[in-house]
Amino acid sequence: MFKIDLLRRSPALFKLGKSSLRQQIKNSAACVVDRNNHHIAALCQCQAANVVLVGPNGVGKSTLARNIAHQALIQGHTVRFATAGELLGELAALDSDTALRRRLRHYASPDLLVIDEIGYLSYSNRHADLLFELVSRRYEAKSTLVTTNKPFAQWAEVFPNAACVVSLVDRLVHHAEVVVIEGESYRLKEAKERAEQRGRQRRKGAP
Repeated sequence: MFKIDLLRRSPALFKLGKSSLRQQIKNSAACVVDRNNHHIAALCQCQAANVVLVGPNGVGKSTLARNIAHQALIQGHTVRFATAGELLGELAALDSDTALRRRLRHYASPDLLVIDEIGYLSYSNRHADLLFELVSRRYEAKSTLVTTNKPFAQWAEVFPNAACVVSLVDRLVHHAEVVVIEGESYRLKEAKERAEQRGRQRRKGAP
């Protein structure tokens, strides 16, 4: 496990200059891959390695995930990206075993699967079982990247009463790098900067 502290903006992670915080977060993805971290490098090369990005809202987890997925695409690998809500909602809505098996193969087949935003909604036991089935199909065969705003100790709140949560986390983190991203939401920071800019403009225009 390693941490990225957005508050410190380490030069190893962010390109300094006039770029916006949003662009700096985008730029940081390549820097993270270049940190001599074999798990993330293996993920971009789709070597059946997993990465879990953990952090509060607005720190750039989804942007980092998209950039890592883009790196994998550039290297010629197949990639599929879906939010947890979209993926699990789609699977749970299928009313035949044949359709479900077909759709599970659809998500199990790409070299890299990105599951975004686990933890923002709570799910039923069926959703938990479906996610466990998907992770199990990909286990030690394909690469999976997950973003979440919840530490694993709180996943029981995301999948309340689901018996498979411990096994799900166990298979997900085996051969995985857990990246903890800390810092203030870039959306909140940009909103504050816009408000400060408007305030300065009003003061300049005042008689």
